Amino acid sequence: MFTGIITHLGKIEKRTSSKLQIRTDKEFVKKLTKGTSVAVNGICLTVVAKDTNTFSVEFIPETENKTNINYLKLSTEVNLELPATADTLFSGHIVQGHVDSVGKIKSIDKKGNSLIFTFAIPQSLSKYLVKKGTVSVNGISLTVIHVLKNEFTVGIIPHTWEHTMLHAAKVGEYVNLEVDPLAKYVEKLAKAK
Repeated sequence: MFTGIITHLGKIEKRTSSKLQIRTDKEFVKKLTKGTSVAVNGICLTVVAKDTNTFSVEFIPETENKTNINYLKLSTEVNLELPATADTLFSGHIVQGHVDSVGKIKSIDKKGNSLIFTFAIPQSLSKYLVKKGTVSVNGISLTVIHVLKNEFTVGIIPHTWEHTMLHAAKVGEYVNLEVDPLAKYVEKLAKAK
């Protein structure tokens, strides 16, 4: 489990059809062990190897089908987060790292000191999003501003812009989306009655 508070950035250094090698700060890598979960752009992946400044993760076809992992090229910047522990300050929201779908950046507009991102999404996902609710975008815990059938918006403060991969994001790029898992549990329980 994660909180959606991004602590580090990494860069894709190598990739194969089923593995990524990511370069990042050695203090981050030091906290990883083989078998540890780590969130890479909001995808919960397992560490299979590590060095001083790099670590490697493996992924399966299901991950390729549900996430933006195929769009990650060499030198692409990614958001990183260690799993939550009993000592973690829980300042985001519950993020499982189980990506529901990909969305596409539709627009990025400046408004005061913020940037308003609009994401195009599959219509089936919009029922899980509510105004002022939470959503994970590339692993970042964000608050929803508006929701329509095929899109939603969030506001990005300067700190989030500077300390996540969003500062390099462009219109047309794909992002990983994870809706609040509580919404899915409520839906299932409601259908069971």
